[in-house]
Amino acid sequence: MTRVKICGITNLPDALAAAAAGADALGFVFYEPSPRCVNIDAAKTILAELPPFVTTVGLFVNAEQAFLESVLGRLPLDLLQFHGDETEAECRQWGRPYIKALRMQEGLDLVEQCQTYHSSRGILLDAFVAGKPGGTGQVFDWNTIPPGLEKPIVLAGGLDPSNVGAAVKQVRPWAVDVSGGVEAAKGVKDHALIKAFITGVHSVSE
Repeated sequence: MTRVKICGITNLPDALAAAAAGADALGFVFYEPSPRCVNIDAAKTILAELPPFVTTVGLFVNAEQAFLESVLGRLPLDLLQFHGDETEAECRQWGRPYIKALRMQEGLDLVEQCQTYHSSRGILLDAFVAGKPGGTGQVFDWNTIPPGLEKPIVLAGGLDPSNVGAAVKQVRPWAVDVSGGVEAAKGVKDHALIKAFITGVHSVSE
């Protein structure tokens, strides 16, 4: 069964709706330029109200050490997601499970990257748009993903209820990650789209 992560959660109703719809993980963006950025206090309130067995993921982009220490000191995040230029050592230094996001651009060697980030729990693949570390809403060519990668793959990049079934059928990723594809506005989720997205994933998962 392909897992589902709903990213860019900024409020409790959206978090609870995603959990009720069957989301396996919720993503919280700690990157100020993002319109989906959530502050620590708001995230703490949301995390305290979540039901069990929902993985909480903190997303960071080239974050300062002091800021990461502040977030991790106050929030019981289950998994970290690094979307910047963080090295393998920088990702693993926090002693928490992490995944590394890679933007699919010409010349990227995914086999090599999986070896480089050997301590990661998985690799997230997103579309490359210059100057944007993620949340672009763009789809990349899924045919560029080589088969048999040694790390679990989280597929992101422009997914929505209309194309996620095809994505899962073709790529067979460990998980899919969506943010803008299930939004009513930036940072505000559409609960019907969340349900449709998860239904689309489950309908074609093995």
